[in-house]
Amino acid sequence: MSTIQERAAAAAGRTTADLSKDDTAALPEEFAEQLPAADPMADYEPGDDDPEMVPVHLAWIRVRREIRAIGKGSEYNERGTRYNYRAADTVVQYFGPVTIKHGVNVIPFKTETTYGSKQTKSGSTMRECSVVVTWHIIGPKGDVIVSQTAGEALDTSDKSTTKAQTVALRNLLLNGGLIPTNDRDPDADRIERGIEAPARSAESYRDEILDPKTSQGRLQQIGYELGNLRMLNRQVQNETGEMESLDSLGRRVYAERSGGAQ
Repeated sequence: MSTIQERAAAAAGRTTADLSKDDTAALPEEFAEQLPAADPMADYEPGDDDPEMVPVHLAWIRVRREIRAIGKGSEYNERGTRYNYRAADTVVQYFGPVTIKHGVNVIPFKTETTYGSKQTKSGSTMRECSVVVTWHIIGPKGDVIVSQTAGEALDTSDKSTTKAQTVALRNLLLNGGLIPTNDRDPDADRIERGIEAPARSAESYRDEILDPKTSQGRLQQIGYELGNLRMLNRQVQNETGEMESLDSLGRRVYAERSGGAQ
């Protein structure tokens, strides 16, 4: 760690040897804040496996480039309520390896909590927790993006705080990463009064996959759609007359058009 005098000399283009010759180069302690702070990464030399030393906003963009979409692969089905969602563990599994690759750390810096209680229909009491978490997204050079997200959770035991923080983390990664689900837009189908829009058939997806005009990006999107529709394993007759699943057909055609093995 350099002294104030050494930093003052460096700012003035002098050497430490000049300090012993000229005591006037030393600055009073009250001027220390006016001197440029030493860069902690100035002498750092990245190793072979270390990420490129880029600013945090560039590192975060590189993370986003690799995570194009996360589908709603988890299902909630309890007490008559059923829906699909993106589980926090799934989101972290996507982001974890990619953030390591690009030298990005996501750290909770401050957590503000409020608590309440809710009564269930059975009469038991559940503890409700609401959190606002301030996050530091730290890049490989040590610079920081600051963000805030909120989360809520209920629990009959002592897990409501942890659950609420997990929700806040999922919100940070999905919203801060602008990660789509690739679900079909609910406004994409026009529904006339009294007429229900028909669902797409497996054969129509097969025809679109085999169409030479279908781009690789659209092939990827078709894969997400088939996953959300639970149609990946649907068997169709392929271009050679054999039966093949839509998942296998899509992967094979994608690999052929990209010129490599899938």
